[in-house]
Amino acid sequence: MCLYLKSSLVLKQFYLLFFLIPIITKSQINESDTLKTKLGLSVTGIYQGGNVETFIFRTQGDFSVKPSQNLVYKNRSSYIYQAFGRQKADEDVLTLNFLYLNPDKLVYPFVLGIASTNFRRKIDIRSLLGLGVTVEVLKKKKEWLKFSLSSEYEHTRFAQQTFNKAKYNGQSTQSVIRSTFWLNGRHYLLKEKLIFLHETYIQPAIQDFGNYRWQSDLGLEFPIWKFIHFRVNYRHSFESIVISGQLEEDRFLTFGISAKNF
Repeated sequence: MCLYLKSSLVLKQFYLLFFLIPIITKSQINESDTLKTKLGLSVTGIYQGGNVETFIFRTQGDFSVKPSQNLVYKNRSSYIYQAFGRQKADEDVLTLNFLYLNPDKLVYPFVLGIASTNFRRKIDIRSLLGLGVTVEVLKKKKEWLKFSLSSEYEHTRFAQQTFNKAKYNGQSTQSVIRSTFWLNGRHYLLKEKLIFLHETYIQPAIQDFGNYRWQSDLGLEFPIWKFIHFRVNYRHSFESIVISGQLEEDRFLTFGISAKNF
């Protein structure tokens, strides 16, 4: 894929990758696996040149470490950049941190911390801190299906104070208590020639059910080598409270490569 990028953007992405590779790897690591340290990184994107220049760049990944048999720390993060005619349209950073207790069991608790920014939605910083429990519905050597339920305190600071729902106007900072329903899995298809990865979450606000968001992240991987896969990634997200003039939904379809050490 031929990519044209201004030098400042190249440097920015280089530094992001250099400093965040330990944190931004995502091949959907299973925290109940026995390997003590896992890394995986996927880089996908789309470029169109000519009369209309479009560029989308996305990195996503996972890092996990198992300091003891009963404890696992996992970080899952992503970075997205999008430009049209060399004009920046999106630049988002998302990092999720999980601390799991007794992940080898079918039901186990966890602590989570999440931080994110969103250029187009004018989110300067959003942070969540909470507790949850995971139920492992399907558990095989290479495949799994998990359902989780958690509750978080969320604080968001916006860069402006006018929203699509008038009741929130004038509130550049918003704090809510949320419940999150998670579903994620990894499945082998066509005699292990195709890997299907998926993660979906729904986050309603407990005190205001009109304030909610959801996201579904779907991936197809075609093994090229033991540790290298060709990847197709589709992400669809929805947020009910957005700044005035912004749509509530976003979709990204990207293509690229994923690498992992397991």
